[in-house]
Amino acid sequence: MRVAVVSGGDPGHVVPAMALCLRFAEAGDTPVLLTGGRWVDAARREGIAASHVPGLSLADLRDVPDLGQALHDQAAVLAKALTPQLAALAPDLVVCDVLALGASMAAELLGVPWAQLSPHPLYEPSRRLPPMGSGLAAGTGVRGRLRDAVLRAMAARSIRQGERQRAVVRQRIGLGVRETGPVARLIATLPALEVPRPDWPATAHVVGPLLWEASQERMTPPPGTAPLVMIAPSTAWTGAADMAGMTLEALRGLGVRAVVSTFAPAPAVLPEWARSGPGRQDELLRESSVLVCGGGHGMLAKALRAKVPVVVVPGGGDQWEMANRVARQGSGLIVRPSTVDGLRTAVGRVLDEPGFAAAAARAAATAAEVRDPVEVCRAARLPEGTGR
Repeated sequence: MRVAVVSGGDPGHVVPAMALCLRFAEAGDTPVLLTGGRWVDAARREGIAASHVPGLSLADLRDVPDLGQALHDQAAVLAKALTPQLAALAPDLVVCDVLALGASMAAELLGVPWAQLSPHPLYEPSRRLPPMGSGLAAGTGVRGRLRDAVLRAMAARSIRQGERQRAVVRQRIGLGVRETGPVARLIATLPALEVPRPDWPATAHVVGPLLWEASQERMTPPPGTAPLVMIAPSTAWTGAADMAGMTLEALRGLGVRAVVSTFAPAPAVLPEWARSGPGRQDELLRESSVLVCGGGHGMLAKALRAKVPVVVVPGGGDQWEMANRVARQGSGLIVRPSTVDGLRTAVGRVLDEPGFAAAAARAAATAAEVRDPVEVCRAARLPEGTGR
């Protein structure tokens, strides 16, 4: 099967797309990655055919007055630009990152089936859940259910506006108002980070985190036997500012070692018990007792897969939602607003109380419950290929 995988250039989205391409290649299929320019060479080093697609970065839209309208306009431009590129590839299936709306439109224009890749839990609205991003658990009792109903009604206005904008854009590029929808949705998360819902889509399948190491460098942690704290600042432009510096300050006097996993330049002066720079995160996590991160799904899923509890300093976007899911599951604590004292207390608690590590291990065990994304995509091209 020849598969075109389209993803934006944000690491939280392109990393799962890269991992999916590698899974397709291992299974004997032929994947092609279409993504932001900075990742093309990395994909080719992995043996994956890749091409640059401009206009996929959300950072380009951070200052627009109507983000929804800008995203739909961008999707129309992307669809038109991608259509000849996809036609030349002649794929059997197009897999579109959840934010690459234009890629799904291009697939529709060509009459090619497409699947959606969600590099996080299913964020589609549900008739029984509060809106995604609220961080709230489903309400219980009369008051809780009423609260959720009010919040859903408020969110529904924005959803309807988005649907109207999408319909206009679809007609502009020659598509019908009604969307065909994906033949499959690949929900790349741990079941432990999902929430029960009565209206789970029949085409959605939890396939587990799709992980790939963007850096092949090795970082050697500081010497010693003290607990290792890994710090992973958010790569999203909505992430909390200067999380690494604040966390290092918070760790002073706790008797720990620290590594800051980042591609940013190292601080001019680091304490002797800390290191900073790029390095394979999977290897660092195997030595870590706790992770301090911004709440992006990819980093949280990677930590929980490694059975490492977390302290989350969430920024904007969906980081607040993910932070609260982790806290409810028991494998971490939230620090918001971020302060040195708050971080010091949270890290100390996670290190001292074994219940956090035990909850992280329970989350890791749910990886056994997921579907194979390659098999899901292959089955989705057959009439009977539906169901969770």
